[in-house]
Amino acid sequence: MRFVSTRIAAGLCGGMVLAMSVPASAAVDAKLLEMLKANGSISPAQYAELQTELSKDQQAQQQAASQQIKKEDLTAFEQKVAWASKTQFKGDVRVRQETVKIDGEPNNGADKNRQRIRARLGAYSEINPQVDTGIRIATGGGDDARSTNQDLNGYFDKKQIWLDQAYIDFHPKAVENLHLIGGKMVQPWVSMGDIIWDNDINPEGLAATYKYPLGGKTELFGSAGYYTLKDNVDGEGVQFSHDLRLYAGQLGARFAPTDNLKVTLGGSLYTYDNGSDSRCPTTGAVTTPCALAVNGNSTSDFRLYEGFGQIDVSGLPVPLTLYGQYVVNNGTSSDQDTAWLTGFKTRLYVFNLDYNYRDVQRNAVVGAFTDSDFANGTTGSRGHKFKVGYDIDKNFALGATYYMADADYASRTQTDAKTNTLQLDVEAKF
Repeated sequence: MRFVSTRIAAGLCGGMVLAMSVPASAAVDAKLLEMLKANGSISPAQYAELQTELSKDQQAQQQAASQQIKKEDLTAFEQKVAWASKTQFKGDVRVRQETVKIDGEPNNGADKNRQRIRARLGAYSEINPQVDTGIRIATGGGDDARSTNQDLNGYFDKKQIWLDQAYIDFHPKAVENLHLIGGKMVQPWVSMGDIIWDNDINPEGLAATYKYPLGGKTELFGSAGYYTLKDNVDGEGVQFSHDLRLYAGQLGARFAPTDNLKVTLGGSLYTYDNGSDSRCPTTGAVTTPCALAVNGNSTSDFRLYEGFGQIDVSGLPVPLTLYGQYVVNNGTSSDQDTAWLTGFKTRLYVFNLDYNYRDVQRNAVVGAFTDSDFANGTTGSRGHKFKVGYDIDKNFALGATYYMADADYASRTQTDAKTNTLQLDVEAKF
């Protein structure tokens, strides 16, 4: 509804003045205009002028109505696809040439000269301001938790895809910086090396992480988690007490003594229940899982205490990061129960450099979860890791990694065997 044009009122005969407004539709206005023309109240020129104005007014009303309909339709559509605007898709594709050489291995043994691919695709969405979720699929030659690589082999057969991540992250507004996570998740703990955890492992269970700012440039952080590795590992019942499980806890701090110096220090505890029941028997048939007694381990009893640290130094001609970790397995009576790693990272011109040295005794860490590339994925090893990367373009890079290790259990014929691995990578991220 609107008011009759004052220009129509001005054309009324006999000085008739429409001072008061009369609500009318476009159809009424058109009828009134025809009546004014018929009784001679307006001239033909005035009629033509007012007819043009009325036509413009009608078009404007129609356009406004059409825009309102489109806006309502768009709002409904936006509500239906609101999740899409809050969802990120991330992934990467890597092509690798890998050469593995182990002293003492006969032909067709553990030595490798192969091409491999890795492909990962994840969707990470904000369900609401307090809940996030993530799902990722990845390649893999099997269900090995330590690798998402797939050999280029098998007469062009199709490659396997596995569920690599699937979790819900609840971060309540009432407790800022608290995250409660359930499912198959990204490692919730801080790692300054990979002698305990291979980077590809995504643990499954329940976890909580928390950060507490102390003011200035100091922050406390911590995490706790419960993870089931094998349900009813001993086969003696379905009770919770019969599960092979991991309890994890971590506490640390980040602080900046100066503008050019940042420090991270922390400690972790990883303890396994019912580990002894997961060990492979030395005689007779294998009737129980034995995942915690592999890749060099001679025990399945693990209670790992870890100390770790990192120092980031800026203001130098090149950036410098120093890092390290120290691990003791207090759950075993073996005297081969310690591991340590120390290294540095920097960027020199256009190259990213990373070097570390490690010494991992036989029962210091769980062989099923330690770095799968160093010493062919075995404990009882020591040596160097060299890594260099070069960014060709945005999200597109070349990389080379060389592992030079002495390994006691990578070779089937001798101990202290030189175990060297070269990896050449081309990687694209999106």
